[in-house]
Amino acid sequence: VQLQASGGGLVQPGGSLRLSCAASVSIFSFNIMGWYRQAPGKQREMVARFIRGVNTNYADSVKGQFTMSRDNAKNTVYLQMNSLKPEDTAVYYCNAISVGATMNYWGQGTQVTVSS
Repeated sequence: VQLQASGGGLVQPGGSLRLSCAASVSIFSFNIMGWYRQAPGKQREMVARFIRGVNTNYADSVKGQFTMSRDNAKNTVYLQMNSLKPEDTAVYYCNAISVGATMNYWGQGTQVTVSS
């Protein structure tokens, strides 16, 4: 299983980016799919997480700012990031946990830099 994250880049404060995470298998194979980020010198933190049959959870710091969505036909999940701030600068990782929680997969990460 591979997760291919893309869409990062350099954006000015207040700007928007949409990250994509394409899975090499059907996303129905996963119970949980999420986005995490890691800023320099900080621990990796959950940003948004879709739990099948439950809901999508967001970190308090991004509620109302980021939106996670998915396209089942394309086996892809997205993270729409609006009103970006310098503190959103980080490497963003896609994560997926298989049905039965037997496997935990990570994408390679995509850099998001918010700077003027």
